[in-house]
Amino acid sequence: MTGTSDAEAPAPPRASPPIIAVDAMGGDNAPSEIVKGAVIAVRELGLRVLLVGRRTEIASLLAEEGALRDIPVVHAEDNLAMHEGALASWRRPRSSAAVSCRLIRRGDADALVSAGSTGGIVATSTVRLRTQPGVLRPALAVTLPTGETPTIMVDAGANADAKPEMLVQFAHLGCAYAQTAFGVRRPRVGLLTIGSEPGKGNKLVRRATELLSATSEGSQAMDFRGNIEGHDLLARKVDVVVTDGHTGNVALKSVEGTAAFAMDLVREALTSTTAAKAGAFLQRKALRGLRERLDSETYGGAALLGLNGTVVIAHGDSRAKGVARACQLAHDLAGGRIGDQIRRRVHHRPPTWLHRLAQSDAPPASAPGALPPAPEGR
Repeated sequence: MTGTSDAEAPAPPRASPPIIAVDAMGGDNAPSEIVKGAVIAVRELGLRVLLVGRRTEIASLLAEEGALRDIPVVHAEDNLAMHEGALASWRRPRSSAAVSCRLIRRGDADALVSAGSTGGIVATSTVRLRTQPGVLRPALAVTLPTGETPTIMVDAGANADAKPEMLVQFAHLGCAYAQTAFGVRRPRVGLLTIGSEPGKGNKLVRRATELLSATSEGSQAMDFRGNIEGHDLLARKVDVVVTDGHTGNVALKSVEGTAAFAMDLVREALTSTTAAKAGAFLQRKALRGLRERLDSETYGGAALLGLNGTVVIAHGDSRAKGVARACQLAHDLAGGRIGDQIRRRVHHRPPTWLHRLAQSDAPPASAPGALPPAPEGR
């Protein structure tokens, strides 16, 4: 199944439910927890899943779960190590991530889910799936725990150095995500910077504000609300937060760290006295809901938007539940035709000069260094 050239044109979208290719060898807890997560995705969520990796290991784990006949396995002899970055796509062309991308290009799968190295997965999928026409750079979109309808932040680490035109496209990518995954008709967009007043921020932010304001004016697909600050990230003021990958990754880690710290304090307070323990017992259902809301695995991971295929990167330490949620997210995005949503928003390739501007700091495409900048670890 894996002999087709990567130069093959992408297959047309299928009418049946999407098939999710799960990188069984990627992640701190691979392959055991990845296989268990795939089994949950099939049995409890009703998804169509196939596992990619070393066939003997995967088959043994599936047999333990009694699911050997339920989930197909595609052999891949290699895998990306968790420490590998952007150059991994060149060093390991037969990795489970690379084989998964090949399946998508052939039409044998519709989406990739991996808990492997973020830098390696971004680079591998970008090289092998390619960006959609008109998309300057793919971007990582993550959901922030803001309630029933989460806030989406783009970019969360794929592009440490961005240009104003890229931030405009990130806004469109985030809006396509909000519409596809959460049914937000006209997403509210905010630009993350150091002050909410107009004119605040560096040159990148100020120019991006001008472009986004012009793009949003009279648009039925985007409602640009201007600047937002760090303390607005969880306040539900907007549906989509736009930023460069460096700032976005720092903001994401800050939110995750704060949530973990807050949960530790709550746990400490609720176990400090006998009365507190009794109160915690009476409120266990509410506390369980709070813990799940703040658990990063609840949201499935980050979606890499702008490629000719759906890619979801789960947290590196994901366990079975997180892998299953990542499969659900990939199913929702691929089934909702997010690629078509993005294609309608970025409906034509920008002028050649704009592409030269966006790629001005990139080496020639034939060199290994032509890969997108390696994202900061999540």
